[in-house]
Order: sequence, then C-alpha cells, then structure tokens
Amino acid sequence: CILSGIMSVNGKKVLHMDRNSYYGGESASITPLEDLYKRFNLPGTPPESMGRGRDWNVDLIPKFLMANGQLVKMLLYTEVTRYLDFKVIEGSFVYKGGKIYKVPSTEAEALASSLMGLFEKRRFRKFLVYVANFDENDSRTFEGVDPKKTTMRDVYKKFDLGQDVIDFTGHALALYRTDDYLDQPCQETINRIKLYSESLARYGKSPYLYPLYGLGELPQGFARLSAIYGGTYMLNKPIEEIVIENGKVVGVKSEGEVARCKQLICDPSYVSDRVTKVGQVIRVICILSHPIKNTNDANSCQIIIPQNQVNRKSDIYVCMISSAHNVAAQGKYIAIASTTVETADPEKEIKPALDLLEPIEQKFVSISDLFAPTDLGTESQIFISRTYDATTHFETTCDDIKDIYKRMMGSEFDFEEMKRKKNDIYGEEEQQ
Repeated sequence: CILSGIMSVNGKKVLHMDRNSYYGGESASITPLEDLYKRFNLPGTPPESMGRGRDWNVDLIPKFLMANGQLVKMLLYTEVTRYLDFKVIEGSFVYKGGKIYKVPSTEAEALASSLMGLFEKRRFRKFLVYVANFDENDSRTFEGVDPKKTTMRDVYKKFDLGQDVIDFTGHALALYRTDDYLDQPCQETINRIKLYSESLARYGKSPYLYPLYGLGELPQGFARLSAIYGGTYMLNKPIEEIVIENGKVVGVKSEGEVARCKQLICDPSYVSDRVTKVGQVIRVICILSHPIKNTNDANSCQIIIPQNQVNRKSDIYVCMISSAHNVAAQGKYIAIASTTVETADPEKEIKPALDLLEPIEQKFVSISDLFAPTDLGTESQIFISRTYDATTHFETTCDDIKDIYKRMMGSEFDFEEMKRKKNDIYGEEEQQ
C-alpha cells in the first residue's frame, strides 16, 4: 500500500488488487471480534464479557512506529498524517532475572533505575553522551573508534560496560533480535541507539507511536494517497495467474480478464515459486482484562525479553495496547507476544512472555513462515516484498520498501522526492 501510494505520487499509473476484502493483507487489523474468532477457527462466538464485537480492531502483526523513524518520515512527507491520529506508547520495559524493569526514558529515571548499579550508571551515561555526539562525517567525534572497523563489542569495552547493560543496550535500545551485531562494525549500532534517543526525545514517555483504531489505518491512509493521484483499488479481487511473456511480467489475470502492466509488486503469498523460506515467527494475540503487572498500570507498553535472559538466540517481544487506542472494548487490553521460532515447540519458546501476561482471557496463536524473494525483479519486473519479521517496529519494513523502490526505479529512494508536489493535487474537496 505504501509503495502504491508512492508510485502514484511519482506519476505512475497504479492498479492495486487484493484478494482480501480489507486493506493491508498480512498486517491488517481484524474487526469485529467475531471475525478474529473465525479467522483462528475458534468454536462459538466471543463471550458477552468481551463487549461489542465492533469495538475491537485487532492487529495480526504487532508493530509500533519509531517517533523519529522512517515510516513517520514517509507519513509526514506524503501528508498521510492527515488521515491518522497517533498516541505515544507509555513505556518500554526490559526483562531481567524473571522481573520486568522500565527502560529509563529520562536522566532522572536512569539514575533511579535498579537496572544498574551506581558506577555502572556513570559509565553508561558517558557512553550515551558519546553516542549522542557521534557524527559519522566528523572524525573528531570518534575518540579513536573507527565506525567501519571497530566492533560494537570493543566500543562496550572502551566504556567498561557490564553484561547486563550490554544486553539492555543492544536489545532494548538498539533493538537487535540476536547478539550477532556485537562482532560487526559499530556504526550501525550507534545509529540505532541515536534513532532510539532522538525518537524518545520527541515525546518523552517512550520512542514509540501507535495509530488510533489500529495498524490497519496505515495501509488505508496510503491507499487514499494513491487514489488521490489516480490509482485504482480493487478489493475482493482473486488473482488467477501472473502472465509472463519471455520471462517478463505483462499482466495479471483475474476472473477471466487480464490487466496489463509493465511492473508488478506483490507479497510472497502470490508467487510461491519465486521465494524461499527463511524462518518462522510465532505470534500469540492475548486478550486481557487487566494491565500487565509491574508496568505501573500502563495502558500501552512494550516488553523486550533479551535472548540471554531465557537461553535463546533471539529476543521475545510483547506489544500491549488497549481501549485507550480504540482497538478493544472498554477496560480490555490486547497483548501480542512474538518471537523468531528456534525449536520444534514454538509455544514453549514464547512461554516466558505469556507468563508475564497471566491471567489471559483468550489467546489466538499463529505460526507464520517467513519468506524472502529469490527473484530480485531485474529481468521479470516482479518485485516481491519480504514477510513481516518479529521486530516490534517498522524500520526493517521501511528498509524493504526502499530496497524495492531502488530495484524498480533504478535510483535511491529519496524522502525529498516524496514531498507532495502541491500543484499536483486536484484539491481533495472536488474528489469527495
């Protein structure tokens, strides 16, 4: 949906087809609640205690937006923000030794936090000041670190940071899912921590934003953008065949007709012969009648369980939102736990997260295969997105969007290009 909006703004003629009856495919929000029960093949209907079915908008894939991240930039530059309202997520928490602790969001909170000891705090503060001043274009800010060569492990050593602090920095601030980053050049990690700090600085409580009425509002917003620029949308449109001639896409066949095209963008589910399975994610949607314990009764939060804490290779995440976001009935909370599958018993892997949420009123479990394209589209002109990963924000999704854009257009994705050319717009009033 984002790409169809951007391509329409770029003056391309866009036809957007979807076999589903709603926008957003995999990342839709399901409403009413009855539809969620059907989707997960649960017997019966939701109990009365769940309130009105239409008060629910349940995301299938949990994600938040980084306040200073790429998706917010895309929303601002295209002015899709006029169709959406956001709230700041109240806090981010990290799991340590079976308990959860708030990730400090101010200097005062950092000093009061029981995540680290007193001397550790001073060293950590020095490290954060270093990161804030770090500028990859100005070697005077490096202090002997080579951003393209020095590993992150060595940077932590330089500031004498202990294992607990390293865990929390790498997983709750830089938001890495595994520890592979430790032996890679530090530039990327430093930029990730900067993104976190700058996002946090915008609104203070946490670096994350979430749209009222659920994530399904995002694809709808970009679909409206596409429509304003002359894009055509067809929901409930079955795709029978992708028509290829001489190895190149020339059209899409649906209900006996062929819509002709020069380029095609799709998700992996439409082209199983051009993708490869790269893993699995388990997601468990939980309906609760209470805020999560030890979160200070927050009506929204994120919890990160670093892999080291639970003897895993990848982190476990929890995203929690509530009736405050118009996604659940009054007094209800939706917590979605997710992680990358590592064993033959994924439900056991996610148990540490579910234990934090007890008592759970109802849960919906899904295990999804992750696919990546084997065809980059250079010959076929078919451009395939990657499946949504286990991360709890849209940064990797935006990297994928920029990558597809570059493969399609042959040039780097440029935020400035996306600024709506004001004189292109036919005035929204006439459209309605």
